[in-house]
Amino acid sequence: MMNQEENLLIKEAQNGNMQAFETLVARYDRHVLAIAQQYRHSREDAKDIYQEVFLRVYRGLKNFEGNSAFSTWLFRITVNVCFTYKARNKKMQFASIDQGFDMDDDSKDLRLSDTLEGGPSADQDLMDEEIKKNVNGALESLPPQQKMVFTLKHLQDMKISEIAKIMNCGEGTVKKYLFTATRKMRDKLKDFIE
Repeated sequence: MMNQEENLLIKEAQNGNMQAFETLVARYDRHVLAIAQQYRHSREDAKDIYQEVFLRVYRGLKNFEGNSAFSTWLFRITVNVCFTYKARNKKMQFASIDQGFDMDDDSKDLRLSDTLEGGPSADQDLMDEEIKKNVNGALESLPPQQKMVFTLKHLQDMKISEIAKIMNCGEGTVKKYLFTATRKMRDKLKDFIE
C-alpha cells in the first residue's frame, strides 16, 4: 500500500510535474544504483542501467495504476533492465586500459599497472581484491534469476515476499532460486570458506 505523500507525488509526476518526478527519483535512486552495481559489479554498467531504469520509469509512469507499491514496480523495472543489459551489451568489445603501449625509445612496453605505487597495505589490498574477484566470479556464474535473487536477498537485504513481487513469481520459486544459488556459491567458494 502506498503512502499518501508518495501517491500524490506519483499523480503529480503523471501530470507532468518534473519536480514531483525528481522527488520520486531521489527517494529510490541509491537503491536502484546499488542493485545495478551489485548485479553487474561495474560502476559504469550500473550508471547505464540506472539511466535506462529511470528513462523507462519516466516513459511508463503514466501507465502506473498503483496495483503494487511504487517501489515494487520500480525494482521490477530495475531487475528487467539488469537481465537485458548483459545480453544487449554482450557484443561490445572492450580494450584494457592496462594493455601495454609503445614507448618512443627502446624500453619495453609500459603498462598502467607498472606506474602505480604499492603502499604498506598493498598485500592486503591484493588479497581483498582476490577474494572479491572470486566472489564476483562465483556470482557471475549463476543463471540470471538466481543471481538476481541472491543479490536482492544478501546484498540488498530484501525479504522473500518483496523479491517475489519484484520478480513477479511465487515465494516458493524465490526460495528455490536462493537455495540453489547459495549452494552453488558455497561450492565455488569452498576454498575461501574452509
